[in-house]
Amino acid sequence: MNYTETLDFMFSQLPMYQRSGKAAYKANLDNTIAFDNYLNHPHTKYKTIHVGGTNGKGSVSHILASVLQEAGYKVGLYTSPHLKDFRERIKINGKDITENAVVKFINNNKEFISKLKPSFFEMTVFMALDYFENQTVDIAIIEVGLGGRLDSTNIINPLLSVITNIGLDHTAFLGNTLEEIASEKAGIIKEKTAIIIGETHKNTLEVFTSKARITNSRIIFADKNFNVEYSLLNSDNTQEYKLSDNSLNISKLNIDLLGKYQEKNTVTALQSIIELKESLEISNTSIIEGFKNVVKNTNLLGRWQILGANPRIICDTAHNLEGLTYVINQIKQTPYKTLHFVFGAVNDKNIDSILNILPKKAIYYFTKANIPRALSEEILLKKATNIGLVGKAYTNVDNAFKFAIKNSNHNDLIFIGGSTFVVAEVL
Repeated sequence: MNYTETLDFMFSQLPMYQRSGKAAYKANLDNTIAFDNYLNHPHTKYKTIHVGGTNGKGSVSHILASVLQEAGYKVGLYTSPHLKDFRERIKINGKDITENAVVKFINNNKEFISKLKPSFFEMTVFMALDYFENQTVDIAIIEVGLGGRLDSTNIINPLLSVITNIGLDHTAFLGNTLEEIASEKAGIIKEKTAIIIGETHKNTLEVFTSKARITNSRIIFADKNFNVEYSLLNSDNTQEYKLSDNSLNISKLNIDLLGKYQEKNTVTALQSIIELKESLEISNTSIIEGFKNVVKNTNLLGRWQILGANPRIICDTAHNLEGLTYVINQIKQTPYKTLHFVFGAVNDKNIDSILNILPKKAIYYFTKANIPRALSEEILLKKATNIGLVGKAYTNVDNAFKFAIKNSNHNDLIFIGGSTFVVAEVL
């Protein structure tokens, strides 16, 4: 098979959560353990860092990768989902896995895959772990896909575990309360392995501290040790953070990720770096340069990404209530004459809660991404109209975006969001 045929095989013959939702979810690690045994435990050949949480785990993973690259390490990075190309999921020092490597992994293991019938995610996890071994990385940052306890990435024994925060997302699989979701995500806390919790919350505090006691793991709450006093937007398209007193003795950081919510991810990443310095050589210069060059070093896409000016066009992959709340607040702080909002969602979100936080003074272009999980644009329009939002329905993202551009003036703002997959199609 060539690369295109390989992707067709991966996408069409095996279940994929991002496209199909619950049908692809497996509530056990049987396939993961079998695949790991078959490949002879590739993740044991290099150090790993495990990053989970409801929001921010992708940004934190990329920030840590950038800092470690600046420190001179050969860094593997596994994240999901991808936006433009499948190969974005698996990177080494910011470079996507090669097409040949994707083809080779599937061809070499096709008989086993056909027999085991792993999910799309299970297969891509082991493609990444195997690739990192073959390319002899020094360390790999592995982002959790869904939850933690039963996630395929939970096969690793990391140097450090990180949980960014807990929000009400994927409730059909993880539970209906913050405590239940935290319990699932706490599944990545390993025996005698330090765990960084990005945000302290009264509902989840005992869940994490209890699991840490059981596993004899040192637990550190990042937001108790770090604080971003204020942030400024610089002319070079970076945010400048003023940090309060901290053990790194860094008072100022510039970061090339523009979302206001990156303040919280910065706190989580900095606390993680302090812990990593116990076993890795990481200078303050590497930290400063790593934050300043996250996009340059890792090619991260879709985080308050500016796509155009006059009108200003911005996209963001925030897709749940907590994430979108941060994004909406930043939209409110952004100057514009008229807001044009290209919006789509998937069908397993609490869409009524999400619609209720959207700005009332905006023109909406309700649409759906080209995936089975996408919520109908007509349903979106009906629900939105009922609460006073004004807009029209468009059968695909391309049309919605084109009409937003056609209807906007040079001092307007076009925002694209609500779903990772809507953003992906615009990109």
